[in-house]
Amino acid sequence: MENPTQFVSWFRSVAPYIHAFRGKTFVVAFPGELVMSGVLPVLAHDLSLLHALGIKIVVVHGSRPQVAEQLALRNAQCRFHNGIRITDPAALECAKEAAGEIRLDIEAAFSQGLPNTPMAHATIRIISGNFITASPLGVIDGVDLELTGKTRRIAHETIESILNANAIVLLSPLGFSQTGEAFNLTMEDVAVSAAVALHAEKLIFITETPLMTDAGGADIRELSSHQADAILSANFLPPDSAFYLKFAIKASNQGIPRIHLIPFAMDGSVLLELFTHDGVGTMVTYENLESLREATIEDVGGILKLIEPLEEAGVLVKRGRELIEREIEYFSVIEHDGIIFGCAALYPFPAEKMAEMACLIVKPEVQQQGDGERILKHMENRARAAGFTKLFILTTQTAHWFLNRGFVYASVDELPKDRQRMYNWQRKSLVLTKKL
Repeated sequence: MENPTQFVSWFRSVAPYIHAFRGKTFVVAFPGELVMSGVLPVLAHDLSLLHALGIKIVVVHGSRPQVAEQLALRNAQCRFHNGIRITDPAALECAKEAAGEIRLDIEAAFSQGLPNTPMAHATIRIISGNFITASPLGVIDGVDLELTGKTRRIAHETIESILNANAIVLLSPLGFSQTGEAFNLTMEDVAVSAAVALHAEKLIFITETPLMTDAGGADIRELSSHQADAILSANFLPPDSAFYLKFAIKASNQGIPRIHLIPFAMDGSVLLELFTHDGVGTMVTYENLESLREATIEDVGGILKLIEPLEEAGVLVKRGRELIEREIEYFSVIEHDGIIFGCAALYPFPAEKMAEMACLIVKPEVQQQGDGERILKHMENRARAAGFTKLFILTTQTAHWFLNRGFVYASVDELPKDRQRMYNWQRKSLVLTKKL
């Protein structure tokens, strides 16, 4: 090994992710294009590693190009409406054949076990079955989608028992009605329905599309579901990327904490997305903008009520109403029914591409509900969006809370020059920083 120190440092750095993910359920969905590209065996290596780390894996596959290939062999037509296949009896037969072939390919990929490969010593069982109850989509915009269906129910109790028995579950994009009819489903619909039914920690789409970029060509790394809605409305994304993003928003709005859109063209993209700070894809998270938002001048009174008790206790430096009013543009607040119960401020230092987060407060009665974490994530997103690369805080009593969330100790000399000149040596606040 050329650099054992670097390896040890990296291995230690991923330990928090390993601890956080153990015992959680991930739904991993990929299109038929991934199978056709020949990277399925490598993906099986990576998912087997996640399985070995104690993560419960549900695999959902697509089959669109395989179905198209089967239809072409039969000289039958491919028909779509709004990106969804119109499934006539011939197309349904092709979907069944494609699903069966891909299922066998996936089972074979997870059965590898040659020495000196990532699958050595791995004994993985992958289970599939009639876990999806479906119904027809019917007529949309005057177009009969025939045997194309939508997911009505996922047999989550059965799937959970399989996952608890240390097996991987495989779902194909086919569902069955209570009368025994088969319906062709979209992989994305199945994946979202499974993630919601299983209360998955993550839904991961491994896509044939490249990393999403905004209208100016900049990479899109992280979005709230509301920001994703705005991007869809702006209508600049390629159709395939927009289709994935629509389902990511749906999953987010139904309670999935993290949805990842990862291009499969990059080797090891799943591992890089999950175990590196910046990742290689786009992550969609839920953020209720009705309760977490940037502050306005009407919020000054509510902010003062929050901070005054901490000022009197010496935890915060005193700020008068006039100062809060002048700096209100730097604040964000959490409110419920018009009552502010959390806030924070973000002060920019553009020359050093740094920002200071200050005045992070949550009312004591709601401090165990995770709102401090939500505010912190919101402020990190604000800082990233403004082009800052590092966040710093000064604190006298809450250092451990920030250390547990990725901050590290720093010295006053590492602060921006203007902030060093304002440092209060009598308070002797601790300095902590976090790379964004």
